Amino acid sequence: MAITKDTIIGTILDTAPEAAPILMGMGMHCLGCPASRGESVEMACIVHGLDPDEVVAKVNEFLAAQ
Repeated sequence: MAITKDTIIGTILDTAPEAAPILMGMGMHCLGCPASRGESVEMACIVHGLDPDEVVAKVNEFLAAQ
């Protein structure tokens, strides 16, 4: 699975739950919140003050190594 800025957080967690620690380590501590499951990566990054391109790159790098 490769993610983009438009990928929904819930889709990532459902498809690749092993990515949760990566997202949490980058500052997305609310992955269990129902609202977060419907947000895109880009929307979640805006809320948490993160660079969406950096998050996408790190998660994709992690997933590719799996």
